[in-house]
Amino acid sequence: MDIKNYINGEWVEHSNLQNIVVTNPANGEQLATIPLSTADDVGKAVAAAKKAQKSWALVPAPKRADYLYAIGQKMKEKKEYLATVLTKEMGKVLEEARGEVQEGIDMAYYMAGEGRRLFGETTPSELANKFAMSVRTPVGVVALLTPWNFPVAIATWKSFPAMVAGNTFIWKPSNETPMMAFEMGKIFEEVNLPAGVANIVYGTGPTVGTALIEHPDVKVISFTGSTTTGSKVAELGGKHLKKISLEMGGKNAVIVMDDADLQLATEGILWSAFGTAGQRCTACSRVIVHKDVREELENRLLEAMKDLTIGDGLDESVKIGPVISKAALEKINHYVQIGKQEGAKILSGGRILSEAPYDKGFFYEPTLFTNVLPNMIIAQEEIFGPVVSLIEVASLDEAIEVNNGVKFGLSSSIFSQNVNTIFRAQRDLDTGIVYVNAGTTGAEIHLPFGGTKGTGNGHRDSGIAALDVYTEWKSIYVDFSGKLQRAQIDTE
Repeated sequence: MDIKNYINGEWVEHSNLQNIVVTNPANGEQLATIPLSTADDVGKAVAAAKKAQKSWALVPAPKRADYLYAIGQKMKEKKEYLATVLTKEMGKVLEEARGEVQEGIDMAYYMAGEGRRLFGETTPSELANKFAMSVRTPVGVVALLTPWNFPVAIATWKSFPAMVAGNTFIWKPSNETPMMAFEMGKIFEEVNLPAGVANIVYGTGPTVGTALIEHPDVKVISFTGSTTTGSKVAELGGKHLKKISLEMGGKNAVIVMDDADLQLATEGILWSAFGTAGQRCTACSRVIVHKDVREELENRLLEAMKDLTIGDGLDESVKIGPVISKAALEKINHYVQIGKQEGAKILSGGRILSEAPYDKGFFYEPTLFTNVLPNMIIAQEEIFGPVVSLIEVASLDEAIEVNNGVKFGLSSSIFSQNVNTIFRAQRDLDTGIVYVNAGTTGAEIHLPFGGTKGTGNGHRDSGIAALDVYTEWKSIYVDFSGKLQRAQIDTE
């Protein structure tokens, strides 16, 4: 399959005719070729988006929402097909792929509902015979830079609120997972989305991403990816006075207190740590466990890990698929070796699976460390693979201190039956998402998604908060007094 850029409602050739091959991480099968686009291609996409945005912004918001309803319906009709494509290009198991597609469907319907809301505010004026209100207005053309681990869900978090608010966009998907963008482009065609509202340009971050950030007609950059790359995006975007929304890394922890339901905690940890082969920004990378239940929790985890089948995600019996690439495999293994050198003890896993039937893909054995100290590298840095570290603590205060003692702040979790413990934790854990008696993964689309510290820069995906990224506030005053009134001066 040769995938082309989608610009101004058409599939077009890129300017330099250079391509890269996309393969299935489970077996090395060649899936597609995608273009390595240039700044010239970006310029064409931005020009199309800028032209389309003028008329798109004048379409009544409920009518813009109708397109989102239609997109959601098309995704629903194609759910199983889309999930299969997603599993092939990214590797996650079909069950998770279906869930990701469903998240995109949910976001389409949710943001379509905002077409009849997009609420501003009215407020009393301090002067007589004067009306005051605020309204949301679109920002114009936005750029969406999305990662490979959730190749459709994250794109819908960004594109759907942008569209319903009256913006047009250019989407640069990850080179590892371009096929879901291609499928979404076809859906945009099928619902007759006006040309130029949605544009897709494939290519590298240094070329396409940089061109989008530097283009004077792109007003907002929404990025999800590593903290290292996000910092570069913020630096370059700040130079050009762009609004930058960043959702970056995590070093998430599950706290297990001495009164926890250990069976429930075990299930939550396994899903959080090893689902998507640990390749989630919300994945559980640390388990902060009370000393009185550490040994029992270890035993429960070891027993449960025996049932974690590994293989091609298209096999419904498989629980853990491959990691995305050889580079990811080597990075994960590098951190595991660091953990050993630091004195942590491996209870299970800790190796690349290279024998048949794993020899044609990128598979890493689910890995459990114990005797991990809070300041160890494996307890501080994001590994982004199926590796979890157990850290023993003696109290809730120590657990919260350990949880907060990393540079990230995305998701945290606590298992406890004590209401006082739970309320203290949800107040004091310094993450953007807190779960109680559940793992760290997953977020419902009507709540803000994002984090603190090295995880983000204050903006949020999902929920009403996402609209703040793609709109500007305009304050409007209507004075019907028939005379000049000066606020703060003529109020006495």
